Amino acid sequence: MIEKINLEHILFLDIETVPEEENFNVLDETKQALFDQKTKYQRKDDFTPEEFYERAGIWAEFGKIICISVGYFTFKGDIRHFRVTSFFGDEVKILKDFSNLLNNHFSQPQHILCGHNAKEFDFPFIARRMIIHQLAIPMKLNLFGKKPWEVPHLDTMELWKFGDYKTFTSLKLLTNVLGIPSPKDDIDGSEVAHTFYVEKDIDRIITYCEKDVIAVAQVLLRLRREDLLIEEEIIHI
Repeated sequence: MIEKINLEHILFLDIETVPEEENFNVLDETKQALFDQKTKYQRKDDFTPEEFYERAGIWAEFGKIICISVGYFTFKGDIRHFRVTSFFGDEVKILKDFSNLLNNHFSQPQHILCGHNAKEFDFPFIARRMIIHQLAIPMKLNLFGKKPWEVPHLDTMELWKFGDYKTFTSLKLLTNVLGIPSPKDDIDGSEVAHTFYVEKDIDRIITYCEKDVIAVAQVLLRLRREDLLIEEEIIHI
């Protein structure tokens, strides 16, 4: 029962990713051919690999992480706060800093990672990029040998499915139906690469990513039938 989980034991997170290079032509011939093969089904005859490359950020083999935002609850008596921070810059540094956070503060058996569609995207993407950069995978992301009930992950999209695996519910839709202020009031995922490579506005991306982390926490509070966070309870650090 999610109501029995101590909120202070949960690390909420969201990642933002972009194509590993700014444009398709920068890739060597081998990587171009591999991207062509990988995306054949999605592209069909509608797009060339070059035209489709703007979406490469959804695959860990062709994309990279430019921001990981995290949030966690703290309680002092009746006072509740939700602290939010972000890792950004060089991808290797992002991954090392995030790994240090997990290993130093969220590595105990009671600790849980939580995101929206994170079991399908965020968690495996982070782990794969760590392998690519030859970094050690933190215990909370290394699922090898774990039984399903031993995996320390919560996924708000999975919780909303209630066993219905045919559906995909976006965070924007879920916050809307649950009466939560929408986090998608600036850019959306399809605009992140342009914002990063063309506008070079990482601050805008960080804001967007942190709003998603807050939204995931709000969804979990709704699922637990608890009061939503108010602005005064959210602390950006």
